[in-house]
Amino acid sequence: MIELRHLEKKYENATPLQDVNAVIRDGDVISVIGPSGTGKSTLIRCINMLERPTGGQILLDGEDITAPKYDLTKARRRMGMVFQSFNLFGHLTVIENLMLAPMDILKKSKQEAYDTGVALLRRVGLAGRELQYPEQLSGGQKQRVAIARTLAMDPDVILLDEPTSALDPTMVGEVQAVIRDLAKSGKTMLIVTHEMSFARAISNRVFYMDEGGIYEDGTPEQVFDHPRKELTRRFIRRLKVLELLIDSRDFDFIGAGTQIDLYCLQNDIPPKEKYRIRLVIEELVQQILLAAFAEPDVRVTVEYAPDAQTAVIFADYTGDRFDPRDSDNELSLSVLTGVTETIDFKYDDSQKQNHVEIRLK
Repeated sequence: MIELRHLEKKYENATPLQDVNAVIRDGDVISVIGPSGTGKSTLIRCINMLERPTGGQILLDGEDITAPKYDLTKARRRMGMVFQSFNLFGHLTVIENLMLAPMDILKKSKQEAYDTGVALLRRVGLAGRELQYPEQLSGGQKQRVAIARTLAMDPDVILLDEPTSALDPTMVGEVQAVIRDLAKSGKTMLIVTHEMSFARAISNRVFYMDEGGIYEDGTPEQVFDHPRKELTRRFIRRLKVLELLIDSRDFDFIGAGTQIDLYCLQNDIPPKEKYRIRLVIEELVQQILLAAFAEPDVRVTVEYAPDAQTAVIFADYTGDRFDPRDSDNELSLSVLTGVTETIDFKYDDSQKQNHVEIRLK
């Protein structure tokens, strides 16, 4: 079992990990997903102590491997790492790449290391490649050799850092097939990946990383079908988001219009959908909400789903309960009704918070 306690990693200009807490059980197969720059690779490199954390603890079966006097060789014998870029030794043959660490670290005999290496190459579909050099292999074959090399150490934990990201798309499937087979072996695995369908199929848990840590942790069904948190939902559904904060009656709506145009251009939103987005914001905020609140505090969020080509607009504003559908501005209500599929309203009495959700036609 691996336990992360208040794990932190700081660099000079960034802090990708801050106060990360998690328990990784024996046999867990965990996919680590999230936007670029959210600390996914840093997390598994810290677990393997390739990156030394700047705070917190990592416990491997109760032993703190971050302790100053801890012998890291003990931990690394139990944890194998598969990198994006293979990291094979170009001057060694395939079988020599597999034999090196077992002989040097595990003190296996040359014959035992050779026999194990041949069996592992057969397992990953590369029987007969023993005497070839890495430069003679395709990218997918190199990565399968890298996986076999990791298995040669018989680790309890396998960490894979985007194992298919450096591959030609035609080679991704062969590496994923090997990892799928490996996931059935009962070993503990953490896989950093941007392949969502692969993550869903292979894992029993998913870590979604954002805001300096594990933002959401759940089963694939929970995370992919019923995400509990907002940033997870946006990432999983690949939503393109625009936010506007209208906190004054003198808000620059002309500048906001330019922001909307740029947002639509960058995300290939069709002109018809752009027109509806602008129209809803103008009618809802400028014509209805500004008339109802002397001191507006309105946050407008636009979410566009490229796959479905649909947009949803949210408006959150503080103050007394006010459902825009109760407005006496019949013209604006008529315009809104004409371009929307649904308008839903909720009010939180304890927070005095109004929430409107508008789905465009």
